[in-house]
Amino acid sequence: MDEISLRIMTRELCHQLYRDWGNDPSIYMDMSLFTAYKYDENAVNKYFETKQNPSRILFAIMKSGKPIGELQLKDINQTSRECTLSIHLQNDTVKGKGYGTRAEQLAIQYAFEVLNMVAVNADTIIKNTRSQHVLEKVGFKFIREEYGFKYYRLER
Repeated sequence: MDEISLRIMTRELCHQLYRDWGNDPSIYMDMSLFTAYKYDENAVNKYFETKQNPSRILFAIMKSGKPIGELQLKDINQTSRECTLSIHLQNDTVKGKGYGTRAEQLAIQYAFEVLNMVAVNADTIIKNTRSQHVLEKVGFKFIREEYGFKYYRLER
């Protein structure tokens, strides 16, 4: 497998990522909200800007020098020492190859070793079984199902 790494997302990496983005129907609870993705420079700039805050770290998932997805550690709480993991791969050409699994492993390591978290949380919509499988594979434990979501937790 090609080497997977995480880099802090820059505006340019964000544009590189979203130029070849494909929306994934498996992450939509309400399919009436699903639309095909069309790259829009202004929308990507706005998206990138909304992700810049102290309670969130936005990473580009890198393969062979190119972004193939994004991973966020969000809701970072230094008091409770918990955060929430979120991941999205660029399109179907990079799914099912272990890249997301490796990215999650790297993010978990970063959360525990660099951010000094004691727990990482995650959630998926019920129909996103691929994401649930990866969460369980990297060590997350299922906590509960509620309001159309499955919630997971990984403790140090």
